[in-house]
Amino acid sequence: MAGLDPENWDALRALGHRMLDEMLDNVQNVASGPVWLPMPAAVRQEFRQAELPTQETPLTALYEQFAQSVVPYATGNRHPRFMGWVHGGGTAQGMLAEMLAAGLNANLGGRDHAPIEVERMVIRWAATMLGFPETATGVLVTGSSMANFIAVITASRAVEGGLDIRSHGLAGRRLVGYAAQTAHGCIARAFDMAGLGTQALRLVPVDADFRMDLAVLRQMVAADRAAGLEPFMVVGTAGTVDTGSIDPLAALADFAEAENLWFHVDGAFGAMARLSPDHASALAGMERANSIAFDFHKWAQTPYDAGCVLVREEGRQAAAFAQSLAYLSREDRGLAAGAPWFCDLGPDLSRGFRALKVWFTLASFGTERLGQMVSHCCAVARYLAARVQASPSLELLAPVTLNIVCFRVRAPGTDEDVLNGDLVKDLHESGVAAPSATIVHGKRAIRAAIVNHRTMEGDVDLMLETLLDLADKRLGTKLEREAA
Repeated sequence: MAGLDPENWDALRALGHRMLDEMLDNVQNVASGPVWLPMPAAVRQEFRQAELPTQETPLTALYEQFAQSVVPYATGNRHPRFMGWVHGGGTAQGMLAEMLAAGLNANLGGRDHAPIEVERMVIRWAATMLGFPETATGVLVTGSSMANFIAVITASRAVEGGLDIRSHGLAGRRLVGYAAQTAHGCIARAFDMAGLGTQALRLVPVDADFRMDLAVLRQMVAADRAAGLEPFMVVGTAGTVDTGSIDPLAALADFAEAENLWFHVDGAFGAMARLSPDHASALAGMERANSIAFDFHKWAQTPYDAGCVLVREEGRQAAAFAQSLAYLSREDRGLAAGAPWFCDLGPDLSRGFRALKVWFTLASFGTERLGQMVSHCCAVARYLAARVQASPSLELLAPVTLNIVCFRVRAPGTDEDVLNGDLVKDLHESGVAAPSATIVHGKRAIRAAIVNHRTMEGDVDLMLETLLDLADKRLGTKLEREAA
């Protein structure tokens, strides 16, 4: 039996060029179509009822099914009026890098080959971007959920006697950590997966600007110590998921140092604000963290997936994850050389070549242009907030720290929570825009996250115009648009 290479390379090459050209056309013209289309029931059933193929299917037929049944019904985050969740818009350069990486099919768990050096370069660049020393260690992962999990594991193994935890488990030790009530849910999940339990993560109240209350944090740590518990880490957020607020990172760094706590920053999207001269100062103190989690696939616009965790002190990650196994022995030369390997810095041995698309993105645009893009997104968010404040029919529900705007339609005499929740779904189904919904101060909010490099002020105008038109239709009356 022959291998799996095509019998006709010329035919494959022609189809490949067609795929590439049509996908580039699709990306180039993405703004001309709807943000999102609901998947028709018949198309959905194609996938739900499809049987496991036992015989060959021509690649041309598979591509036709992709073009007809997948492309029109994708998430929509490439579109400039996708504003719901913190998803980057991607770039053509990143798309091409992903194609090259797939062709190379490299496993970056370890060994001595060029893709490993590319990831080491990217990690060094990431450390420089965020103010860490070049000796910091790190690894590219699926996203900030995994990056935060690695940080929690690393911090728990950095406590006194932490290496024994790897062998014997917690063995009665009661480690506790702290994060603001506004912290992402993946932090609690990380404590769960690490075997610490979700109750070991103490959620600290926030102030009026949705920032962690340091005075309450001090009281909680003192009370836990008095109760015989073992505080080991504090998590600051650089860009909360609901409102984009930033915890007082410099003060948290001071507190963690004084209390001998591991200071971790979840900067899933907000860490990239450090590239913007207009917003870098808001992140002062982040560079003092023991570890940082963030995503290149959000504000840095790298195609999914490309998360990253950095650890300041060399050796801490390896102490938490490295294994000594005969079948993975490191050699002084040959393909098994090149230690340390990336599998020593996290749970994954099989790892794809994420570093190539990160390299191409950072190098294609440079950090200055990426910083300008961050500033632009924040400026569009401020424009949206100003439009909201200028309208008697809209209400701003939270300060705009970076790029997230939480607001709602006002309709006294109605259930405004139900109304605004329905309006978000109406907007989705209109295809015009895709914000999301959340709860702010107990009120149902429309949440617009300006993350896509393609989003302009005109996109905000069209989103608001359509929103108010939809509200008029639901209420049976015409709402005021702008204050006199």
